[in-house]
Amino acid sequence: MLHAGLLRDPKPVGTADVVDWSARFTALRQSARDSRLHAFYAAGAVSGDTPLQDVPLLALDVETTGLNPATDGIVSVGLVPMSLDRIRASQGRHWLLKPRVPLVDEAITFHGITHQQLRQAPDLDDVLGELLSVMAGQVMVVHCRDIERQFLDQGLRRRLGEGIEFPVIDTMELEARLHRRPPPPWWRRLWRSKPPPQVSIRLAASRMRYGLPRYRLHHALSDALASAELLQAQVAHRFGPQTPLRDLWH
Repeated sequence: MLHAGLLRDPKPVGTADVVDWSARFTALRQSARDSRLHAFYAAGAVSGDTPLQDVPLLALDVETTGLNPATDGIVSVGLVPMSLDRIRASQGRHWLLKPRVPLVDEAITFHGITHQQLRQAPDLDDVLGELLSVMAGQVMVVHCRDIERQFLDQGLRRRLGEGIEFPVIDTMELEARLHRRPPPPWWRRLWRSKPPPQVSIRLAASRMRYGLPRYRLHHALSDALASAELLQAQVAHRFGPQTPLRDLWH
């Protein structure tokens, strides 16, 4: 993904969005006009009471032309099915997509996807049915939900006139629970010459804290795999297989 660290930090612990996703999917299925979206919502959503070991998980990453979902577009999507004890990398999927906005040099430098590679690539609308069929019934695992959810939502709105909603486990937000705290009150700041340095919650830095290997980042498939491994490490160190899904998802 284009650097998630440039976006705003996730909400601190205790402010997670509380959504009954099963009920929400029922309502969205009834209102969806596109048949592919209707089928996606008809697959339903896992209950928040489900233990993590029983949750169908799918790691997701997108690469984009920039950081603004309202004006930038998606150039690739990576998906990797997983569970707490297994990552099925051989079943991963990767799509290169031709964006409807210019691909600038800065983005090419960042993720390495070139104009030549995208010249014959399909539009997001051309692969949407296949993409949603893989996502259906799964809980997405991402590193910075503002990227994946907002870019897919805006991409669909521009093509279908309606967006998309889905629950995610955000590994970046899970790191923020440990390493990002609200600023101290003003009177306490007076006694400090400067605030303590922030701990990075970017994907590579987060993986290093758990002793995970370095990957080539900013490729949708390898970033999805990296997020999947990070979640496994986070659950093993800080949660457990019986932890209910509602404790992690948004």
